[in-house]
Amino acid sequence: MKTRHSVGYIISILVIILIVNVISDKLFSRIDFTGDNRYTLSKATRNIVGNLDETVTITAYFSEDLPAEIVRSKREFKDLLIEYRNLSHGQLEFDFVNPSESEELENEAIQSGIYPVMINVREKDQVRQQKAFLGAVVEKGDKREIIPFIQPEMAIEYTLSSAIRKMSSGKRPLVGFLQGHGEPSPYSMQQVMSELSVMYDARLIDLDIDSKMLDSVSTLVIIAPADTIPTEHFALIDRFMGNGGNVFVCAERVNASLDNLFVGELNTGLEKWLSDKNISVDCKLAIDNYCANVNVQQQQGMYRVNVQKQFPYVPFVSNFSSHPITSGLEQVQLQFASPVVYTGDSTATFKSLLFTSDKSATLNVPTNIDVQRQWSARDFPLGEIPLGGLIEGTVGGIPNVKMVVIGDGDFALNGDPRQPHQQSDDNISLFVNSIDYLSDDTGLIELRTKGITSRPIEQLDDAMRSFVKWLNVLLPIVLVILIGIIRYQQQRNLRIKRMEEGYVE
Repeated sequence: MKTRHSVGYIISILVIILIVNVISDKLFSRIDFTGDNRYTLSKATRNIVGNLDETVTITAYFSEDLPAEIVRSKREFKDLLIEYRNLSHGQLEFDFVNPSESEELENEAIQSGIYPVMINVREKDQVRQQKAFLGAVVEKGDKREIIPFIQPEMAIEYTLSSAIRKMSSGKRPLVGFLQGHGEPSPYSMQQVMSELSVMYDARLIDLDIDSKMLDSVSTLVIIAPADTIPTEHFALIDRFMGNGGNVFVCAERVNASLDNLFVGELNTGLEKWLSDKNISVDCKLAIDNYCANVNVQQQQGMYRVNVQKQFPYVPFVSNFSSHPITSGLEQVQLQFASPVVYTGDSTATFKSLLFTSDKSATLNVPTNIDVQRQWSARDFPLGEIPLGGLIEGTVGGIPNVKMVVIGDGDFALNGDPRQPHQQSDDNISLFVNSIDYLSDDTGLIELRTKGITSRPIEQLDDAMRSFVKWLNVLLPIVLVILIGIIRYQQQRNLRIKRMEEGYVE
């Protein structure tokens, strides 16, 4: 009789678990305890998905038997799709397909734009490569967007919501890149252009050839002009701003090169135009104790070897103010940057966005670069030097202006492998976030860096690094000992209880 009751009890539990799983798959919800709310859908996503006027179909192509971190990405993507479906009022459907099941499904994935990638799989202390499909196709009517590769820690909500919005919206905002004054071409910003292409169309703007193109631009980007900009061009830009256009300026105030180890002053007229709008990009170099290293050849005996030297001219910037443009950023790497200071009154608001560390300084220009110099703490008496900011309001007599100014002209360029400056993902995010803030009113800017976190232990100070290392070593041991003590005490109490008179098991 007891066995029959036990079997019935187990069957009841299994049925309840099955029912709960079926219901939870349809009525999915979760509580988010993460610091950056990465599992909470943003207001922008809720607006986009909750107001769909036509059915959106998402087909996810995922192979089976994948490594644990890839399986986790698949689970998170599916959870996200369930939340999207629940928000859509029946206007979003999704399906998961395993292309590895048949050659027909594999061809279907490839024809849809999802190509296999090679991933490393560890088995029995050996690493082998495995072909896998890890992408999705988003369709709405006759429109289609491809998410070719879904990987761990990517900003998947931004990618998915952007794809849906891109198909749902009509004409996309146009971002103009000023040309004709020695500015770098978009080919030197391939990653930036790729990121922008998700939400925007980009055009080169040469004011000598077609100034009317400005009329269709939402944001004008001015990046590191090397030649003098005519006064009449600035007049056209002022008119553009007066008509509601926004401007993003990446200003270069110095001529600097490791080839000749000399830093000189650069004047193009942009600095005066900004000064007239009460924004000063000082002709100085910001140097920082928290910085990149450069390889320097030194003679050691009979040989010349490469030695890593501190290079404060390439600061690592991890000090940001709280703003959508800098939300989620961990570290931006600048090169030969200059301070950006607001000199105006309250007719406009200016918010500094990024700063040097608390051990920094400025150098007057012109100056020579001494790569052999041994830097000390006394060389960095200043702190939190502003290197970029956002101005909004009446600027230079023009009302309702929005303009972002960064005191480095090439932080988003592809980079020269000979230079210590290496483009980082956060460099790209800072650039594209600025465009998003100036051009896009959906709120998707807040999602670009959501869930992306990079805090290498090498960037911590010595005390914190030591604490983290010892915590990882000792915490598991301490937990095992505590569990052992608790179990021992429980067993001891049970033995004592059994020895009591009248004890019944």
